[in-house]
Amino acid sequence: MAKTQNGRKIVLWVVILGLAAFFGVRFIACKSDDKQAVPAQKQVALTMSKNSETFNESFEKLLNGYFALKNALTEYDTAKANATAKELVFFADSLKNSEIKGDTTGAIKATAENYTGTISGSCKGLIGESNLVKKKREFQMISDALYDLIRTVKYDRQKIYHQHCLMAFNDEEEAYWISNSNEVVNPYLGKKHPKYRESMLHCGDITDSLDFSKK
Repeated sequence: MAKTQNGRKIVLWVVILGLAAFFGVRFIACKSDDKQAVPAQKQVALTMSKNSETFNESFEKLLNGYFALKNALTEYDTAKANATAKELVFFADSLKNSEIKGDTTGAIKATAENYTGTISGSCKGLIGESNLVKKKREFQMISDALYDLIRTVKYDRQKIYHQHCLMAFNDEEEAYWISNSNEVVNPYLGKKHPKYRESMLHCGDITDSLDFSKK
């Protein structure tokens, strides 16, 4: 009788150990599946600029100088417009065109120097004008040259918007400018227009956007 009881105990322990082993393996397998179920994080490749860091830094200064001039004209602040235009002359003349990459023939550098020369010359013309409307005509030339310069060198550190006003001069002459925002803030009509005051500040449209980081 004792042997039978001992035999039953042994069988019971074998069953218990077997179940423990079975569920232990299942637990480990489930944990393993959980780990495999976690999606691997994808490594995001850094966007490499087509131009050197030295060139990009000098071009950023040129853009910021232009935006400062645009804001001064929007505010009808002639003193600030003159000061920022003077800085813009320096940034245009100091642009590191020699650092442009992928220009085997030198044609890109020569074209870029032509546009920076226009920007510098028109800035000097703007400073020399006492009439605000004439300053804005010089600004129009600066804007056109800068837009073409961006497309020439394919500056790829920020997205640029080409914006347009149908009635920039005399309510009938159109003009363009560039912005780092898709919000239209019109520097030709501005905040203190003698006829419209601030009512036409956001008059205009976006004709193009440049984002060479995706090209």
